[in-house]
Amino acid sequence: MRLIIRITAFLILFSSIVVGQTASLDGKLKEIDDYANNVVQTWADKSGAGMAVAIVRDDKVVSAKGYGIRELGKPDRVDADTVFAIASNSKAFTTAALAILVDEKKLAWDDKVSKYLPDFQMYDPWVTNELTIRDLVTHRVGLDTFSGDLLWYETTYSPDEILRRLRHLKPVSSFRTQFGYQNLMFIAAGKVVEKASGKSWCSFITDRILTPLGMSRTTCSINNLPDNAAWPHNESGGKLRKLHRGNVDGSYSAAALNSSVTDLSKWIRLQLAGGKFNGQQIISEAQAWGLHQPYLAQQISLGGSRSNPTRHFSGVASGWFVYDYHGVKVINHSGGLDGMLSYTVLIPEKQVGFVILTNSESPAFTVMMNKVRDVFVDAPKRDWNAEAVAQVAAMKNASEQELAKADAERVKNTRPSLALANYAGTYSDKMYGDVTITEENGRLVMRFLPSPNFVADLEHWHYDTFQIKWRPSVAYNFPRGFVTFNIDRNARAEKLIVDQPNNDFWFYELDLKRSK
Repeated sequence: MRLIIRITAFLILFSSIVVGQTASLDGKLKEIDDYANNVVQTWADKSGAGMAVAIVRDDKVVSAKGYGIRELGKPDRVDADTVFAIASNSKAFTTAALAILVDEKKLAWDDKVSKYLPDFQMYDPWVTNELTIRDLVTHRVGLDTFSGDLLWYETTYSPDEILRRLRHLKPVSSFRTQFGYQNLMFIAAGKVVEKASGKSWCSFITDRILTPLGMSRTTCSINNLPDNAAWPHNESGGKLRKLHRGNVDGSYSAAALNSSVTDLSKWIRLQLAGGKFNGQQIISEAQAWGLHQPYLAQQISLGGSRSNPTRHFSGVASGWFVYDYHGVKVINHSGGLDGMLSYTVLIPEKQVGFVILTNSESPAFTVMMNKVRDVFVDAPKRDWNAEAVAQVAAMKNASEQELAKADAERVKNTRPSLALANYAGTYSDKMYGDVTITEENGRLVMRFLPSPNFVADLEHWHYDTFQIKWRPSVAYNFPRGFVTFNIDRNARAEKLIVDQPNNDFWFYELDLKRSK
């Protein structure tokens, strides 16, 4: 009888614990859901469209929901199966593919890249010779962050042509000493996957990862999207606009995947379970663990420390980033393309992972990442959305002041040194290719030939400087930029200097000299 009483008491206690945990989880999910609805509403008018969120806990999908709309001007709502571009979240799939090939002894992380890509060249021959597969995926090759990204962004260049041209990119730091986020190196990593496996990158990813996980709505290109796919949006001229879906096939293994939160929740389960999914070991536990280990330290700025005082370290893993937050290790990666921003986050000690996908360029993806992370690490309450609203307002004010300063510095009543027809010509850069200037209907027009959508009208600013007016075919919402023509002693425009400020593409890397 006493034994029965004890067992009964234990079952009652266990039941109460489970109920308490469920109630606690339900409370967390409701808090997140309420916050998500508020976030979408906050940014809906100007820079928000739709969002999807999925949360995994203890190897179960505990929430997968959509918010907002798929396409501006249409009522179709985002749901858990809506497909978004996941951009740089694709990188972790490439490193997972490499890990599978390591498991099969078809390559090793410390193998030289030249073993698989004998024609691959960096600017420095010594770096070319020493470069390993691990170097490709840990952002430590000496190039600047985003260096060379004009080679793949909406260009017609194939991955092979992109890699052929990167040899002209000059390093900004010594090899393996500093962080420089690199998309081009992940393109090279995709080529290594192909050489070692004998399959295309997409075929290998599909056969060895997507299909075993049942990620049936995930695609390698915008050219074969399923139904229920979101459209990208951003703000231009103070109004939200629908964008075309950008062609990033050239950056395939760095940024080309498209997926839904339903599919990505399976990917998260694989990551949290040490490479295992539904009892099948897709990646060995050792390799899955290794993918999350930092190989390069990142410095934490003073401002970053003040914003997140519990963060003490930050490191670069293989296709992931790692940091601590309120005493817990967080593994994550973000993704960003025109009108599509996203986050994938793992919190292994809590057995929690989540994904945020958006089809706008509002801060919603970062706001929600911070909120969901805070809820599951039991961080003090913090209104990330209100902070983002204030930050956007401050940035807008700073931008307006910068524009006013530029206006004040403009030299009025000047004329170009040459007749417009004399600026026309082809200006070439060894790394990027050709940019043409033509005279059309009494004004100059600039075209970046490898990027057919990159077309701009040039309006005279002062002397031989013209303001860039990008046409609507350009999806990126560039701030005001200028081009200046250098005139030689023979009164001939010999060089084109593109001064186009932005956070992603380095026009200053172009050395555009007249070739025709």
